[in-house]
Amino acid sequence: MHISTEYKIRFEETYVSYYERMKRFAQQYVIREEDAENIVHDIFADLWEHWTLFSSHNNLLAFLFLAVKNKCIDFLRKKTTSQQVEDKLQEEYLLTLRANLASLDNFDEELSSEERIQSLIKKAVDSLPDKCREIFLMNKIEGKKQKEIAKELNISIKTVEAQMGIAYKKLRTELKDFLPLFFFIFY
Repeated sequence: MHISTEYKIRFEETYVSYYERMKRFAQQYVIREEDAENIVHDIFADLWEHWTLFSSHNNLLAFLFLAVKNKCIDFLRKKTTSQQVEDKLQEEYLLTLRANLASLDNFDEELSSEERIQSLIKKAVDSLPDKCREIFLMNKIEGKKQKEIAKELNISIKTVEAQMGIAYKKLRTELKDFLPLFFFIFY
């Protein structure tokens, strides 16, 4: 793209004349000066790329402020959406913390004896499907590696891994009220 010296001078004059006003206008809406500067810089970058089209615009000032307004709207929409996502994640985090607190409180009250703990674990493990339970017990009780289990049962390592994944998922669900116990024993 070739822009003549005359166009460059007119662009620079436009930049010098309107930059500060546009930035102040943008900052009224986006609050942070850095964000306002970025918006105005983006507008001038677009303007530079299409200078031959816009330099002859009848009311360049009105065009520039309309561009700032539209960029601010886009910025604010994006920012509010991302803030809503952040708020949702924060809310989920707080819910998780509350659930963990309740779980720990429950843990203290419900698990006062070793027999109670063993009963909960046995019930949870017994709820696993037969093959899944067999693989899980071979790994966690007998201490066998997944490769050994696969060879002994004549199945693939992938099958052993999948069955262990199923076991963990089902045990986590079964022991959901006792997550500290689950993590303490099985991880």
